[in-house]
Amino acid sequence: MKIINVNELEPGMFVARVTRQTGRVKVKNQGWVKTQKAISALVAAGIVEVEIDPSKTLQTEQPVDATPIVEASSTPVIETPTLEEKPKAWHKVTKIDKELDVAVELYNEAKQLQQKAFDDIRDGRNIDVEPFKAAANGIIDSIFRNQDALSCIARIREKDSYLLEHSLNVSILISIFAKHLGLERDIIEQLATGALLHDIGKIQVPDAILHKPGKLTDEEFAIMQQHANYSRDIVETAGLGEIASQIAGFHHERLDGTGYPYRLKGDDLSLYVRMASIVDVYDALTAERVYKVGMTPIKAFKYLKDNCPNHFDESLVTQFIQCIGLYPVGTLVKLRSFKVGVIAESNHEAPLKPVVKVFYSAKHMHYVPVQDIDLSSKKIDDELDAAIKPEEFSIDLIRFFRQSMLP
Repeated sequence: MKIINVNELEPGMFVARVTRQTGRVKVKNQGWVKTQKAISALVAAGIVEVEIDPSKTLQTEQPVDATPIVEASSTPVIETPTLEEKPKAWHKVTKIDKELDVAVELYNEAKQLQQKAFDDIRDGRNIDVEPFKAAANGIIDSIFRNQDALSCIARIREKDSYLLEHSLNVSILISIFAKHLGLERDIIEQLATGALLHDIGKIQVPDAILHKPGKLTDEEFAIMQQHANYSRDIVETAGLGEIASQIAGFHHERLDGTGYPYRLKGDDLSLYVRMASIVDVYDALTAERVYKVGMTPIKAFKYLKDNCPNHFDESLVTQFIQCIGLYPVGTLVKLRSFKVGVIAESNHEAPLKPVVKVFYSAKHMHYVPVQDIDLSSKKIDDELDAAIKPEEFSIDLIRFFRQSMLP
């Protein structure tokens, strides 16, 4: 028998037991790992170290018909299905143009719901949790039909609506992330609901600090940090459960203990909190604000990678990039032909060959008739060149979205 790091696992190895892990996962006494993706799923589920029996290792070309080693547990549940059972994150049962109708309505209703929750807390009233559960389920249903629709809408940022839109976008992104990892539906619901309310405590932070464009003083930052405490208290009082409370209270914690407000680190941070911290930072970095230009997704991914493993779980960052894509739906891009457009549909099988809705010529610096270009088509001789910012060509991206992409 030999104890190894989970990253040393290879397809065909026989796992006798888990010797170290984060989070709470029920693991059978023994079993073979089938594929590299199955190993990645173990890493994402928080397995750190395992004991293997080298004498039982199978050749990788041989079929492995053994029972998978990870199964569902109780309270909380993390299910890591086999590759055959795991839902395909790129599977789309509804066309994006049809799903956009539903997604726009869901997004607007969720924003109104969040505004009401902020007003309720400000006026000393408790939050009605049922509408939030309904909103979370609506988001999840849309994502399972076609995640590109809500992904696209989440990229349409109003500079003066950051607080509401950030929480909603984190809810959308963490639902997509959880679906990619194959987590159970009820877990995704709790993650989505917790994300919707993860910044609710900011309502108790003075506006002068909350909306200050410059760097906060040490005293101001100490006050700002308390919003996580407030959020956790509000979510716990509302009775939304432990997972939602963790998301609200711990999303600013970091693996090396440098986060806030509790200075938790390492094994103290569950799989759910690790996911939330990644998604929260990614959306904050890519957001357009009145006083800050948002990063392109690729630059935000680089920031996350550069801060592994001190701040973020490296295996989860890799999984997040895989599920969102280097060029997420809604990203403004320039093609090799100097055509400019927006990623309209993702292509999981060939991530660098999505459908691009072209509407501008970078060569001639003027708008052109809107055209969908499927870069995966053999008839198309073009390719992605770079993600760009709208201000590089004085493009009103919000206006284009509303006129050409939204119903």
